[in-house]
Amino acid sequence: MKGILGRKLGMTQVFTEKGILIPVTVIEVEPNTVLQKKVVETDGYNALQLGYEDTKENRVSKPALGHFKKAGATPKKFVREIKADELFDVEVGSQIKVDIFSAGDIVDVTGISKGKGFSGTIVRNNATIGPKSHGSGHHRHIGSLATIGRNNGIINKGTAMAGQEGGYTTTNQNLEIIKVDAEKNYLLVKGNVPGPKRGLVVVKTTVKRIKKVEAVKLLSK
Repeated sequence: MKGILGRKLGMTQVFTEKGILIPVTVIEVEPNTVLQKKVVETDGYNALQLGYEDTKENRVSKPALGHFKKAGATPKKFVREIKADELFDVEVGSQIKVDIFSAGDIVDVTGISKGKGFSGTIVRNNATIGPKSHGSGHHRHIGSLATIGRNNGIINKGTAMAGQEGGYTTTNQNLEIIKVDAEKNYLLVKGNVPGPKRGLVVVKTTVKRIKKVEAVKLLSK
């Protein structure tokens, strides 16, 4: 497995040589700095700690600043761990670039979904709308909560209710990389990925069985 941090810039579309339109998400991937290597002997697991996007020294704590200096890196705004087995030979302080991926790779992209505020149970949980007749008086209400046929009078955990919608860490799986541009530091991923524009995303090798497909040939300008 391999992975890298980036920022979602937005969506656009590209055409193949056969004239097929493909909707893609543009992900900006500046070089990631390896800050630490977690190993089984000392940490109990193997992982790479990556830093992304420089920030000012006065915006990080003193322990974090010492951690960055130990790796020979400037302070980073985002720090994430990835189980990057294929990249474990990379030394601390070195950089990982977008060219670790290539067109045709299948990836999973993780991000924080857009926050939608307080939403009712119809929108939030796809609950069924009540009778639409005028006398019903129960169109978009949540309905009965504590009469489930057992333990009556108790609302069980996980019951579908109104509340905060969005703002969750979520992953879109089985996404195909359409193009990788190592010079301009971006990649194009087929379909949509979680999060708003400029939101942080983690691109990593998919956990599904098929890791790579034949790359499509894009129409050149």
